[in-house]
Amino acid sequence: MARTKGSKDYPLEMRREAIRLFYEEGLTRAQITEQLGLRDPGRVKDWLRRYRKEGEAFFSSQRHRSGRRPKKENTAAYIARLEMEIDLLKKFHTELRQGSLAKRDIGSSKTAEENTK
Repeated sequence: MARTKGSKDYPLEMRREAIRLFYEEGLTRAQITEQLGLRDPGRVKDWLRRYRKEGEAFFSSQRHRSGRRPKKENTAAYIARLEMEIDLLKKFHTELRQGSLAKRDIGSSKTAEENTK
């Protein structure tokens, strides 16, 4: 969903404060919107809905502008997986090459040994 002109991202601290004001102070959504100086009165409603659904994870989750959560990539695990794949491919290639050379009888040590004796 595209963002509307003039839409604003609010800092994490403001979201925490809105949740605190609602649950601890007992303020209404309209009062919180006014006190925090938010443009959109529905913003607090959305924050409360997401907080009820996600809990504390709501504060740690970052979203792309499209509204989707970014994929969390563990770079070290990704590199380790790629290195393992490379090692397996090298091993497979070596075995495949040795098998094809044996089938064609190329590179065998028989001819080399006979010529050196």
